[in-house]
Order: sequence, then C-alpha cells, then structure tokens
Amino acid sequence: FYACISYSDAIINGEIKKDKNIVTTTTETQEQETTTNKTISTMKLPFATVAVLALTGSSAGFAPFAPSSPRAPTPLKAVSKKGSYQITLLPGDGIGPEIMTACKEVLGALTKRCGFELQMTDALIGGAAIDEKGDPFPDESLEQCMKSDSVLLSCIGGYKWDSNPRELRPETGLLKMRKSMGLFANLRPAKVLPQLIDASTLKREVVEGVDVMVVRELTGDVYFGTPKGIDIVDGKRVGYNNMIYSEGEIERIARVAGDVASKRGGKLCSVDKANVLDVSQLWRDVVTDIITKEFPDVDLSHMYVDNAAMQLIRWPKQFDTIVTGNIFGDILSDEASMLVGSLGMLPSASIGESGPGVFEPCHGSAPDIAGQDKANPLALILSAAMMLKYDLDRPEEADLLERAVESVLDEGLRTADIKQEGDGCKLVGCIEMGKAVADIVSTIDVAVEV
Repeated sequence: FYACISYSDAIINGEIKKDKNIVTTTTETQEQETTTNKTISTMKLPFATVAVLALTGSSAGFAPFAPSSPRAPTPLKAVSKKGSYQITLLPGDGIGPEIMTACKEVLGALTKRCGFELQMTDALIGGAAIDEKGDPFPDESLEQCMKSDSVLLSCIGGYKWDSNPRELRPETGLLKMRKSMGLFANLRPAKVLPQLIDASTLKREVVEGVDVMVVRELTGDVYFGTPKGIDIVDGKRVGYNNMIYSEGEIERIARVAGDVASKRGGKLCSVDKANVLDVSQLWRDVVTDIITKEFPDVDLSHMYVDNAAMQLIRWPKQFDTIVTGNIFGDILSDEASMLVGSLGMLPSASIGESGPGVFEPCHGSAPDIAGQDKANPLALILSAAMMLKYDLDRPEEADLLERAVESVLDEGLRTADIKQEGDGCKLVGCIEMGKAVADIVSTIDVAVEV
C-alpha cells in the first residue's frame, strides 16, 4: 500500500515530505520515486498525437487558459439574486419523472413561502430523448438549457438502451451536455446524517461525523481524450483511449477546489497516480502551484488514487475536500457516496466558467422500480438546494430545504432504500415523501423569514 497522509492520522508506511503547506509521501522503488519527483517544464507529445489533436479540435488539446493574478475567479455563483429565474428541468428516464414531480412540489412550497419565482420548462435527455428525437441530447434541449439560469436533472439510462450503438446511448447525451455547456467541475458532497448513520455498512465510529466534498474534473481525462477507438492490429482488435490534461484544465479545477476547501475545513487532498502516470505528475505540479500561490491558507496534501480508495473506507474523517481527475473522481465519488448508506440521499452540482450549472442526484435511473412509487426523491431535493446555493444566490432558501429534509428524517419517514429492519420508522413512497418535505418547507420555523 502507498503511504497514508493525514494531519490527524498515523502513517502506514513511507516517508513524509513537507514543503510549506504541502505534504506528500513516497514508498516506491528508486525508479518510481524518480518518476514521482521529477519536474515537468514542457509536455512533449508524439507528433502523431499532436496532429490528431489539432485535426479533431478535441477539448483535450492545448487551448490556452489565461489565469488572473493573484487569484482567478471561480464559477461558484452564476447569477445575482433576483425575483424570478428560468429553470430547465430534465426528468430523464426510469424514476426520473416521478422524483422530479416530487421535487417540483417542494420547490413550489419554497417559492410560495419565500416570495420568488421559478419559471420551469421541461426538456429531453437520455433514453426519453432517443425515443422521441433519435438523439440522447437534442439541440433544442441544449438551447433550452443554455438560456436558463440553472438546470435540474433527475437521472438517465436504462436496460432498454444498453445494446444501442454508443452514439445512441443515454450516457452519450450526458457527456454531450457536459461538454457543450462547459461543465468542467463536479461537486459531490458525502455527509453522513445522524438520522441515517445505521444505514451505512461501516461501523458507527468510522462514519459518524463524516463530511467530505469530492471535486471532480468533468470534461477532460480519458473520457474525452483523443485519439481513441478500437482498431484491428495484426488481425486482433485493439482498444485504446488517451488520458490527457492540459495545464489550463488543471488550473481551473484546482481553483474551484481551493475555493471550496477554503470555505469548508481548509484541507484539500489532491488525488492522482503520479508515481506511474506522466499526466498525473503534471496534475500534481499544477495543483501544487495554484494552491500554494493562490490559496495559502489551505493545507494541501497529495495521495495516490489506490491509497485514497482504501483510506475512504478505513478512516474517511481524515478527508475534508478531495480534488481529482475525471476517471479517478468518477470512482472515488461513488465510493464516498456509499459512506452515507444510500445513493438516494446524495446530490451533486456540475458547473462551468460561466452560464448555468446542472444539478442532479448521484443515483441512477433505477428502471426496476420506475413507476411503482418506491423512489427516494430526497437526493434531487438536496440537488435543488445546491442549485439555490451555487447558481441562484439564495443560500438561505437552500438551507431551508436542507433543514426540511433532515426534519422529515427526524419524523421517522423512510423510503425503501434507507429503511432499516426494526428501526421503528414509517415506510413511505416517493409521493408521500415529497409531500412531507413540501409541508415542512411551508411551516418550519426560521429565525428570519427568507
């Protein structure tokens, strides 16, 4: 195992290296350590790769990114507070339409109480869009999203479309949306609520008090890099993808992570695989440079991805904010989400440098329970709270929604995914859970009316 790094945790093995507020560890062989500690001043690519990047116009190419000094702005608030907002709703597939209906009821109660308007318009994405338009994210959906103040997405996908060619799969629409809207930063909180602590598969002493934010880069890395494909070489199929990041792509996600960490516990762990991957060495160098220069009050540490996966289970409370690339973030954020016991409780936000963000639950479309009133709408409601906070400049209203969710849990209401045998709680469906949250939003005591 690679050495663990944490300010409150013992080191498993290896040497700690400190430079100002940076902590790294090494336990590799001499050859690997040389790779880990080398400094990259220029990223050299084979001529063929450069040519392909130039011809394809891939986002993985090296378009210049001009940072400001001393700190470039971070895109954590898209619009100024106002009385009316345009919101695009993407109900998607599976349980998506029913949890969206429940969420709309909650938002209706919120806007009525707080005296502002959400003008909500539906649009297509995923399997529903494939069935109706032959495109997993039609141009009209993109246009509707881009002219909105924010976007709320339920979930996409299902068995029905799994055998489709890649360009006609729901997930392709999701990637297209992220790329077209410039949504490069994904924020996924994993906070263990006291009411649901026994829903986690880990011991109470491990998960109690866990509050982790995973900041994942969303539009680069191996998911988007080119060249990629499946070719025939010597009569055999060969599949390949390109794990690639430009300095500018890393700089902007590092700034978002630094800003998030500075507003939380002030600790940031950057996760990479710098001991064997050149792209990860560049990641580590750039993150270190941005955080030390622009966020001097943030304590930065580095951890290899395999060790991070282990540490999230072994002692998750050592983490406050994690920043990592697309593929590592995809895996680690799902792992972190299970600390709380159910994906049905976890929201997420995807934001860009400008324009609307997209807010969605971490769970999938659950086609096996679609239309049966068994879905949990709380993650989508909490995603709406993130929308209010990050896109609409209404943090007080966001806090009200979060308190309402906790209140329904205090009242002992549970959907099937968070119901524990013998917990004495009442099993409810999606409709009843949404109505219960809406009722609490309308009546909950607040210090000052928002």
